[in-house]
Amino acid sequence: SGALYSHHQKCVILDTKEHHGDKRKITVFLGGLDLCNGRYDTPQHRLYRDMDTVFADDYSNPSLKQKGENGPRQPWHDLHCRIEGPAAYDVLTNFEQRWRKSITSSKIRKLFKRPKGSYLEDALIEIGKDDLITSPSTAVPHDRPEQWHVQIFRSIDSGSLKGFPMDVHAIEEQNLVCANKLVIDRSIQMAYVQAIRSAQHFIYIENQYFIGSSFAWPSYKDSGADNLIPIELALKIASKIRSKERFAVYIVIPMWPEGRPDKAPIRDILYWQRLTMQMMYKIVGEEIKSTGLDNAHPTDYLNFYCLGNREDYCQTSSIGHEANLNIYNCFQDSASSEFRRFMVYVHSKGMIVDDAYVLLGSANINERSMAGSRDTEIAMGAYQPHHTWPKKKGHPHGQVYGYRNSLWAEHIGRTEDCFNDPESLECVKFVNAVAEDNWKRYMDDQFIPLQGHILKYPVEVDVDGNVKSLAGYEKFPDVDGEVAGRPGHIFPRELTT
Repeated sequence: SGALYSHHQKCVILDTKEHHGDKRKITVFLGGLDLCNGRYDTPQHRLYRDMDTVFADDYSNPSLKQKGENGPRQPWHDLHCRIEGPAAYDVLTNFEQRWRKSITSSKIRKLFKRPKGSYLEDALIEIGKDDLITSPSTAVPHDRPEQWHVQIFRSIDSGSLKGFPMDVHAIEEQNLVCANKLVIDRSIQMAYVQAIRSAQHFIYIENQYFIGSSFAWPSYKDSGADNLIPIELALKIASKIRSKERFAVYIVIPMWPEGRPDKAPIRDILYWQRLTMQMMYKIVGEEIKSTGLDNAHPTDYLNFYCLGNREDYCQTSSIGHEANLNIYNCFQDSASSEFRRFMVYVHSKGMIVDDAYVLLGSANINERSMAGSRDTEIAMGAYQPHHTWPKKKGHPHGQVYGYRNSLWAEHIGRTEDCFNDPESLECVKFVNAVAEDNWKRYMDDQFIPLQGHILKYPVEVDVDGNVKSLAGYEKFPDVDGEVAGRPGHIFPRELTT
């Protein structure tokens, strides 16, 4: 991926037992979770409790200056999935292509002791010649209601794998592009755009970053964050407003990117994110005005949220009263511990469309992940053909619907009938009311437990779509750092967009 970028794909591939017989099949786990410490969490997203048991030796908080064994830990929220069937073999092909490219590196070759004259490619098992492992086949029969259709997408170029075609016509046939002497696969971005354009009712997004469409920003238009996802969302909303149809977009992001929000790279990222929000809300606000919807507001259609938690460590069950006093004594100069609160870090990279289609993987919504020639990424898009709007002649209630509702129940702390119609103004206003009330509870000097974890992202949007930091909350609570961010000149924009 080059010196500036990273191999960001996150997948585990293994053989597992077939449901019948002695054969083995390929199973894949894919998504946003890193295989490292500090990633395990539960839906409660605890800050202090069980630090000596459940989370012992497996927690971190890179945002705080003080570090200690008693917390607050940084809770982690992520999305991951299991894949079986033909799509799992596509992920295996991705690994094989990556392997064949990696072993051409002299540094990698030195790690392996091979007989003279042999080649590292023979370390790969040819699945087709292994009688114990089945060939790609449909995991579930076509007539079963629980069947899925799955497609694998990537952000990657020929500098990171071996196996792309070099003939121009073959490149075009595979929907690849050429740039800077590289063959580039940016199918993750294409999948997002296609899904957004196909959406009819609502879109729900969780992502660690939200930056893009810089060509339409109010400033810094040449920043190079050219991915189309943010502007496609805004234009989808605008088209629905013109058609006088309801549509809603819900976007959950972290309160700030991991690390210290007062440091230069995080300030840059927050600023690009603010410009992205401003561009989107401006498009929506202008469409409302031109359509003559006098009582409508941009937040009737588009909203940003973050996640947080408050936990009274004086009631911690697992480490006892004496340890609780030690926590207070150790952290009484830490604002996060004084007010018993911290953000839940959103590391997710996923989107749900109309409760019928789900897209998730390793790709952030920024240029690094979407360009195809920067960070390498892998994702999957899936739907259940027996649970679509045309098939059901109405709202589908398949596993995508259940998945979205389970996420909302965790974030919002309850279920409501209006959750069955996420595009409705009633649902938007309900979610916003909970998020705004939770923000007030989160910011109160006195400990007040939250309802779920969803918080209003601390910005204000006026009727024209202008965005500014929430009055009185221009800085993030308990840590230094401006909500609006600030552009700097230390880090190349290629790294922060």
